[in-house]
Amino acid sequence: MKIGVLGTGNMADALATHWVRAGHEVFVGGRDEQKAQRLATRIGGAAGHGSLQAAVSFGEVVLAALPYGAGADVAREHQSALKGKVLLDCANPVGPGFRLLTEGGPSAALRLAAAAPGVHVVKAFNLCHEDVWRMNPPVFDGQPLTVPICGDDEAALALARKLVRDTGCEPVAGGGLDRAGLLEATAALYIGLWVAEQADVRAIAPPLTYATGPRAESA
Repeated sequence: MKIGVLGTGNMADALATHWVRAGHEVFVGGRDEQKAQRLATRIGGAAGHGSLQAAVSFGEVVLAALPYGAGADVAREHQSALKGKVLLDCANPVGPGFRLLTEGGPSAALRLAAAAPGVHVVKAFNLCHEDVWRMNPPVFDGQPLTVPICGDDEAALALARKLVRDTGCEPVAGGGLDRAGLLEATAALYIGLWVAEQADVRAIAPPLTYATGPRAESA
């Protein structure tokens, strides 16, 4: 699969490294092409590098590994080249005090979709720190990390599921793109609990077998 990466930061590094290991062709694009070159060299696997436009043109799937706000601007700037492609959004619109910056308005993912009509946005990879994504693979107590994904196009979701599995994780359907805001709000909640309260968010909910309470013993 050809994957264009928009951005040269930690998420771009962590995810693209997995995908190169899995045999995908990766092209890193940045406004600073020297940073894109350094990241491509670090990723290895003959990863390409160049401008944002070049990365968009290269990928059948494009990862928007950009800060909240910048993603919509880049999508708008390159909307014609993005049309018909899959755009993975891993951004978290979380501000000071773990506040959700999109509260009362469209999610970050929906803003990306509005900025580039015809693109197939999929929300994924936003619930964990970049160093979790550097794990090879992200497995905890013998269980692979589960990655919720939200999107409206089945072909786009199929590609996203493939890329989730190529990180060593398991995808799970989170619903349509209209539910991406729930993933973003979950990230805001989790980050606050992890950082401010030092809480283990796995303890918030019971295991699946107890999701509806204790099961009565059969007679």
